[in-house]
Amino acid sequence: MDHRVPTPPSYASPPRTAIVAGATGLVGGHCVTDLLASDRYVSVIAVGRRPLDRAHPKLRQVMVDFADLESARDLAADDVFCCLGTTIGKAGSRDAFRQVDFGYPLALARATVGQGAQRLLLVSSLGADPDSRTFYLRVKGDLEAAIRKLPFTAALVFRPSLLLGERKELRLGERVSAMAMLGLSPLMRGRFSRLRPVRAADVARAMVRAAQLETEGYSIFESDQIADLASRPDV
Repeated sequence: MDHRVPTPPSYASPPRTAIVAGATGLVGGHCVTDLLASDRYVSVIAVGRRPLDRAHPKLRQVMVDFADLESARDLAADDVFCCLGTTIGKAGSRDAFRQVDFGYPLALARATVGQGAQRLLLVSSLGADPDSRTFYLRVKGDLEAAIRKLPFTAALVFRPSLLLGERKELRLGERVSAMAMLGLSPLMRGRFSRLRPVRAADVARAMVRAAQLETEGYSIFESDQIADLASRPDV
């Protein structure tokens, strides 16, 4: 069943504060850049285990233990951008992967909604499904289901297909897949447009713009919608 919704057309205007978790990652780094450049945000809080190698008048960095996030007291913000994620290979085991891709994001969501956050913007994956036969997609689906139960004014889930961008670490399999998918991308039309690879910078741009939409409830954005939202002019 497709739970996607149309993108609402109008924007909210009050200045806001944002939290970014996963700010050292591919999408999270772009989120920080876009949020700092946005006049709509007066403060950007980067939550992580290590400091970012950057400084900005609007940027505040908070070092946390992700295993004990719910006890953190300085996570008050309007909008929460959750870009946490890893791979099973990098995590080392299925249990470790689930902790990073399910346990940490859920703890972040619970901690921030408890401190007044209104919107959660979550990077998930195309095909996320609690009933999936694929472990990776099952974990992503479990997280989406858990997030949906939390009392955010809006929970916006972004399900990109293959992510394009320069990573700090080499992922040969993803690079080969990206080249193949880019070659096939012009053929992905209609209902297959959701399979198109999408740039990490476009995912971040779409997230920042979606956070400013006057929308409530639970929404899902897949690659075609992400690209459409990212291509819209700033307002």
